Amino acid sequence: MAKVFTIPVPPDLGRKKRERTSDSRYVDGQKMLVEAMKYLAQSNKDANRSAIELLSEHVRTKFRMTDSPLG
Repeated sequence: MAKVFTIPVPPDLGRKKRERTSDSRYVDGQKMLVEAMKYLAQSNKDANRSAIELLSEHVRTKFRMTDSPLG
């Protein structure tokens, strides 16, 4: 087994934190993915299940894990 060495670095308290801003393109992209999942579920839920699950992987971090477009 290899040994892992860590070098502790004290936090720089004088450093300014970067202000967080929301990116409207990200939010629009999330909305587009949700609309695509709704469309796929309405057209043919069973045939499109794998596509819906793939798209769902991309939005799960921003929405609740219990939300499912398949109902």
